[in-house]
Amino acid sequence: MLIELRSAGKRFGRRPGVIALRPTSLAVAAGEVCAVVGPNGAGKSTLLALALGYLRPTTGAVLLAGEPPRHRHRAGSIAYLPERFALPAQWTVRAALRGLAALDLEPSPGARADQAMARCGLADVAARPIGELSRGTLQRVGIAQAWLAPARVLVLDEPTEGLDPLWRLRLRELVAERRGAGAAVLLASHDLAEVERLADRVVLLDRGEVRGMLPARAAAGAGDYRLALLSGGEHVAEVFPGAVTDADGTYRITVADAHELSARLAALLGRGAMLASVRPAALEERIRPRYGEDA
Repeated sequence: MLIELRSAGKRFGRRPGVIALRPTSLAVAAGEVCAVVGPNGAGKSTLLALALGYLRPTTGAVLLAGEPPRHRHRAGSIAYLPERFALPAQWTVRAALRGLAALDLEPSPGARADQAMARCGLADVAARPIGELSRGTLQRVGIAQAWLAPARVLVLDEPTEGLDPLWRLRLRELVAERRGAGAAVLLASHDLAEVERLADRVVLLDRGEVRGMLPARAAAGAGDYRLALLSGGEHVAEVFPGAVTDADGTYRITVADAHELSARLAALLGRGAMLASVRPAALEERIRPRYGEDA
């Protein structure tokens, strides 16, 4: 495993103090993207800081590729995109990225910076001061600095913040490339739709405690589905007992497996209904029951 939290917890202050994260065990393998989600104050930033070695755990241990995080920092195998990426306003984009590449002891820092700028669409603003950039462009500079070196561990905090739809898509491609190269990616985000597209697995945090873990994308078969009809809605309750009608006119249904889903859909169509779409429940819909009334 490239990222391991072994009953790692964090308390601030003397006992009883403030418990930011209760003992948590988490392992992220090479080639895996794991997302951490939860409301504000859930402990996401604390978990990332522990994984990066910026905080020392009060209990348990954190290992990156089998070593303490600080050892991996020295080896240059960790890349990090903070939630609020910032650099001195007077620096130019090119100078900032070249300087950061040099600090990482990258060979040919100029070439590394130029390559990162090209990948993140920054060539046209290379000579502009950081302070003149839009929020979305500054976020792309942050992404570029995290992609300066082929790090084995990539930690991303709210990576889609400020990005337009085109660059959200591009970020997915960049993350997929890094995962394909064998990196372990740990990210935190409030954007559940993007988490569903980016991640393989999701950790649910609340009040410093893990509420559960689930796949980012629902597998076909057992579980919850979203059903949309062009007509025949009056038959849904009869065919799918327990179906819930949402405000947008779609239905939330639950089945035991793909055979039951197929049989019930056939029965619904046999009653004259016209199907518009059926899909597994989105990540947001699957997470909400875990948080109850607080979701």
